[in-house]
Amino acid sequence: MNNLKKIVSLFVMSLLILVLAACGSKSQKDVVSDLNDMLDEMSGYKAEATMTLQTGEKPLSYNIDIWHKKPSFYKVSLKNPEKDQSQMILRNSEGVFVLTPALNKSFRFQSEWPENSSQVYLMESLISDIINDDDRTFKSGEKGYVFNTKTNYQNKNLYQQEITLDKENLLPTSVKVMDKDLKVLVEVKFKKKKMNAKFDDGAFDMEKNMQGAKLEVPTMAKEQQELTVVYPEFVPAGTTLFNQTASKKGDQAILSYTGDHSFTIIQRQAEVAPASKMLTMRKGEVVNLGYAIGIMKDKTLTWSVGGVEYYLASNDLSEEQMVSVASSMTMMQGK
Repeated sequence: MNNLKKIVSLFVMSLLILVLAACGSKSQKDVVSDLNDMLDEMSGYKAEATMTLQTGEKPLSYNIDIWHKKPSFYKVSLKNPEKDQSQMILRNSEGVFVLTPALNKSFRFQSEWPENSSQVYLMESLISDIINDDDRTFKSGEKGYVFNTKTNYQNKNLYQQEITLDKENLLPTSVKVMDKDLKVLVEVKFKKKKMNAKFDDGAFDMEKNMQGAKLEVPTMAKEQQELTVVYPEFVPAGTTLFNQTASKKGDQAILSYTGDHSFTIIQRQAEVAPASKMLTMRKGEVVNLGYAIGIMKDKTLTWSVGGVEYYLASNDLSEEQMVSVASSMTMMQGK
């Protein structure tokens, strides 16, 4: 009789544990419904994250600070501590800005960024990717709720992503972006998150942010080393490098590719503007190259990294191909 009581007692306890465990996890339908409510109620946030690129011979890591004030104010600061590299994307009532403090330069243009594509470091973008993908997969793991979704990144090599959400607050804790072979190319880990954050006056002001960023990242010295030419790892099929020229000073190189998808890449040592210089463009789109922020305009893509300015132009490449070519040049940046 005692043995029977023990068996019944163990059975009841096991059943209770299973019920409690089930209560601690939500179904996919519940999570997606809660995510919809979260987006509606979110007034903004501040977050810190680390981004690691696995596209080169060795990983490249960046620290990212993200501010968002609903509906459309943004500040995203990317820094590579090893290379003293810093860039910032701002969006306020005046437009979208790309700031390069070390060069005293900023670009302003009208753009729909960040609504025009997926953004790996914006939490609301990741949440929207989950909500909008009817073919997503879902599992409840020890570290959180894990979704696999399609992507809408400008670089089409970033084919799919795994987004992990915290079980308590449903905020993203990490995202892994993969190619078609499930190789992880980009990984972002969110370290700090403050929802419905308050922002000071001028938090998204271009001049104030430029001056603050210049205090953190020193302006480049005028002394310049000889340019190290960077070649794209990705070149469309049927296209080859047929000519390369360099300036006598060694501060500029031109790579000309010919074939089915011809294009030209100009690389030159960047010049520091004597004072903060802002260029205004009527058209332009912010492009995330992973290791740098680029600007796409009229069949051209421009970006700067490590004190070098890059200019890619082509009448044959699609915008997606241009992003793929430019993004692949991180192979040499990691050396």
